[in-house]
Amino acid sequence: MKLLIVEDEPEMLESLKEFAVEEGYQCDVANNLSKALERTGLYDYDCIILDINLPDGSGFDLLETLHKEDKSDGVIILSARNSLDDKLKGLGLGADDYLTKPFYFSELNARVKAIIRRKQYKTNKIVHYSNLIIEPDQHAIGINERENRLSLTKKEYAILTYLINNHKRVLTKVALAEYIWGDFVDEAQSFDFLFSQIRNLKRKLKDAGAQVEIKNIYGVGYQIKSI
Repeated sequence: MKLLIVEDEPEMLESLKEFAVEEGYQCDVANNLSKALERTGLYDYDCIILDINLPDGSGFDLLETLHKEDKSDGVIILSARNSLDDKLKGLGLGADDYLTKPFYFSELNARVKAIIRRKQYKTNKIVHYSNLIIEPDQHAIGINERENRLSLTKKEYAILTYLINNHKRVLTKVALAEYIWGDFVDEAQSFDFLFSQIRNLKRKLKDAGAQVEIKNIYGVGYQIKSI
């Protein structure tokens, strides 16, 4: 598995490189935005570990470029700023996760593995569920023979497809959080984001005329049902 580490602080960059080598990842590095753009233009990465504050720009600029080029690299944002606005902006631009400094490398590793696990979980086979059409290779979900496409963040897409692939089961909030954020993620924070993502999903599905509903199973978790 190949990582790109984008970090301008020399000590943090060296620590991240040591972590990647110890975990057996192949690793490229960039200490500014221009080098990061050069690397992502040349290579595809399983995961990009991305600092927001860079000397010649912002990590958000890299996210926007990846989005415009329709790149599928996984992205974990690292930031010293524990700002909800920054988190929502990063996730809205296509980041898979957001980790606030300081952090434990075990938690970072769990989140990297969660992203890689989700990438491996995908298949190119088109999946039909009720009036939804899931196209994994396009990272898209359409309604009624693809005439309308849901506009979803990466996390919303991951949650929805995981619910659909397990539609016969009730998934606990812990199972969903571990699938999306990794095994060692801080539970309280993850559940807050999980609840927010599911609220958004319910609204988007209803507004688009999807004939499915995400049901709260009281005291247990969530299950998706045709309606």
